[in-house]
Amino acid sequence: MRRGLGHATAMTVHAIPQFIERQFLLIAVVASALALAWPQSFIWVKPHIPLGLGLIMFGMGLTLEFEDFRNILRKWPLVGLGMVLQYVIMPGLAVGVSFILGLPPEAVVGMVVVGACPGGTASNVIAYLARANVPLSVTMTLASTCLAPVLTPAIIYLILERQVEIEFWSMVRSVFWIVIFPLVDGLVLRRLFRARLEPVLRYFPSFSIIVIVLLIACIMGLNRETLLAFPVLVLLGVALHNGFGLAAGYGVARLFRCSRQDARTLAIEVGMQNSGLGVALAVKHFGVATALPGALFSLWHNLSGVALARRWNRRNG
Repeated sequence: MRRGLGHATAMTVHAIPQFIERQFLLIAVVASALALAWPQSFIWVKPHIPLGLGLIMFGMGLTLEFEDFRNILRKWPLVGLGMVLQYVIMPGLAVGVSFILGLPPEAVVGMVVVGACPGGTASNVIAYLARANVPLSVTMTLASTCLAPVLTPAIIYLILERQVEIEFWSMVRSVFWIVIFPLVDGLVLRRLFRARLEPVLRYFPSFSIIVIVLLIACIMGLNRETLLAFPVLVLLGVALHNGFGLAAGYGVARLFRCSRQDARTLAIEVGMQNSGLGVALAVKHFGVATALPGALFSLWHNLSGVALARRWNRRNG
């Protein structure tokens, strides 16, 4: 009898992560709806977002090898291609989409600022969930972030003729503690304790999904009033900006005969922006009204990334 109960409990424990992985889009939508109804239930997450992302990067390190990153050295042209797309396609799309939809000036400024930003840390999580090339994703995020203090202000000045400043060392510290430090820790521990860590790793994808869901719900709660006002035109512009960025990243990568896995990685890295930086720059240099596209992008690119990862996972399955 006890053996039967133990077996049933073990099956339940294993079934929960499987359920979370299969239904993560549904879970994200339900959490988002709850956040709109009861924002206080999720906005407490905001100060803990860097910790959550750091834990995810640590978990990614546990699933990777140092050799995986050595292999990226052979793909340096692909990293360079990603940087070109990141800093040419996304600002260009921001201008093009804004012009076609006839967005108001404040929204145009916000779109351009987001388009000029580097790739976001959440892209690494989506790359993992989509079974893309995680080492390539991490490398591209680091590369675009390192270039941001120079290229982001230059692009904004070129398009909007306004000077902005990015605190270089502040950004470096953020990337180090959220991405590099936990990732390297995970890589080292995997090398030292590979066999002992294997049973734990099966729960990592579901943990990553829960963190992403909390992130999406937190953004929903923080921007509740804006979302309930339903700025349809701006939301459409943000959705098109993100969607065309994803499509351009994938399409150009395939045009250059990249593998499907690398093409997925490029799509995610190009289409997902550091929207938090975009919001901060918009508020500081252009006013609160210009931060709307960045806030909406922060929500939308996570939802679209989760949906895309789910679709690609189904194809792999």
